[in-house]
Amino acid sequence: MKGDTQFDAEFPLGDHETGWHSHRRGQLVCVDSGLAHIRTPQGSWLLPPGRAGWIPPGELHWGSMSGVLSAWSVLIAPSVCAGLPGRPRVIAVGELMHALVLRAAAWAHEDSLSEQQERLIAVLLDEIHAAPREPLHLPLPTDRRALRIAKGILADPADGRTLEQWARQAALSARTARRLFLAETGMSFAQWRQQARLVQALEMLANDVSVSAIADALGYATASNFIAMFRRAFGETPARYFGERQRG
Repeated sequence: MKGDTQFDAEFPLGDHETGWHSHRRGQLVCVDSGLAHIRTPQGSWLLPPGRAGWIPPGELHWGSMSGVLSAWSVLIAPSVCAGLPGRPRVIAVGELMHALVLRAAAWAHEDSLSEQQERLIAVLLDEIHAAPREPLHLPLPTDRRALRIAKGILADPADGRTLEQWARQAALSARTARRLFLAETGMSFAQWRQQARLVQALEMLANDVSVSAIADALGYATASNFIAMFRRAFGETPARYFGERQRG
């Protein structure tokens, strides 16, 4: 098990960006402060504090960190990843998983593990497998016309054009655009646009942008409208969602 699971002691902090790359091992990465943003060819994943990103072995990805002062990464050999998710995802980090990671990180330079340590690593793998999946993924359509619409919305989340207007610009019928978004992202156009705005909101919150400025940038008539949307998605206000996780 020692050779199967390793802790990345050189994990970079602060603000930085990595180019597109992949790892032979699977990677679980979590930030305790700030925000991590991971992209794959299939879409984007955001990691606020208290969330971990799982990247399977060999998965091509890009990453950026904003305001990260504390973070950890676990590298897991492909032979151990069979029972773990086969696609990237964001998972919740519970108290047990966090405690296991902190305990196991102290063993990073040991040549071998005791039977007790091996058992704790096995529990950590079980925790990763069973962790609740978090709705912090923004999938991208693969059809070039639908992708053109998606990129237009990402460039300006406040753009309030209707699906029909976006479809005309992309040389699509509204019916085809609606079908493509649902088939290729698993979301309706309206759901996808809201998720894109949530992704942008989390990035702005991580950079200490005010709620009123975020609401304006995302096209909401008032800050209270934005807060209501955020509460429906995450179950709490932006300040509470980010503040509690930063303190934790």
